[in-house]
Amino acid sequence: MMKTDTRHPAHPDLVKRMDTTQLREHFLIDDLFSAGVIRLVYSHHDRMIVGGVETERAEVVLDKVAEAGTESLLDRREIGIACVHGKGTVAAGGESYMLGDGDMLYLGQGAGAITFGGEARFYLISTPAHRPLPAKHIRISDAASVDLGSKEGCNERTIYQFIHPDVLETCQLVMGFTKLAPGSIWNTMPAHLHDRRSEVYFYRDVPEDQRVFHFMGEAQETRHVVMANHQAVISPSWSIHSGAGTANYSFIWAMGGDNIDYTDVEMVEIGSMK
Repeated sequence: MMKTDTRHPAHPDLVKRMDTTQLREHFLIDDLFSAGVIRLVYSHHDRMIVGGVETERAEVVLDKVAEAGTESLLDRREIGIACVHGKGTVAAGGESYMLGDGDMLYLGQGAGAITFGGEARFYLISTPAHRPLPAKHIRISDAASVDLGSKEGCNERTIYQFIHPDVLETCQLVMGFTKLAPGSIWNTMPAHLHDRRSEVYFYRDVPEDQRVFHFMGEAQETRHVVMANHQAVISPSWSIHSGAGTANYSFIWAMGGDNIDYTDVEMVEIGSMK
C-alpha cells in the first residue's frame, strides 16, 4: 500500500502570514510510518521526495510512483535510504543489503524496484538524477565526520557525512546524520542559508516526552514548528534552518539542488535574526 502527498512551494511573503496550522500543513511531515505502508511526500522544492517505510516481516516493494512520471521511481532519480529503527533488508538492482539502525544506502538511477524486508523503519530521500552511479552501503564507520560547536554554546555536535562527495559520487543528493552531545540542544546555530538547494530535516532520538523547536523562515522573519520523534520538515532554499530541543537529540539532513558542495552556505549572524 502506498500513500502519496504533494507539497507545493511557498513564497516567503506567504509564509509570513501563516498561522501554526498552516505552517504545519505546508512543511511538517508527521506521519511517515505505518506498518506495511509506503508513505511518500512529493515536494516541489527541488523535486525532493521524502518517504517512510515500516516493515514487519512481510516485504514491501517501492516501484512506480505516479507523481514521478516514470514506470519506476528510479528511472530518472537516485535515492538515499536510512534505517532509523530495527534491522532490515533492502534489495534492488540484483543486490540485497542488510541495514542496521544508523546505516544508509545509496541507490543510483536505473536501480529498479526496491524491496524492503525485516522488522525496521526506513527513511527515504529521492532527488532527480541525470546518470546512473554505483550503489553503496554506508555505515557510520565509513562516513566522513566533522566535530562542531561547544559545550558553552550548547551546540557540541558531530556531523556524519554519509552520502557526500568525500564518501561517494552522486548526481545531486547529499545526506548525513548529526548527533548532539549530552547537554547540547542547538543544531545549525549560527543559522545559515543555501539558496541553491533545499533541505529536509528528519528528527530522531527525541524522547517521547520531549520536543524539538525547528526554526525556519527568513532571517528577519523567523517562524517555528514544534516536532516530535521521527517527524520530518521541509526547509525551502530561502529559509534558515535551525533547531533547539528540550533534550539532546539527533537528526538526518538531506539536500538536493544545484550544488553538492556542503560548504556552499551563507552564514547568518545571530544578532541579525528576528
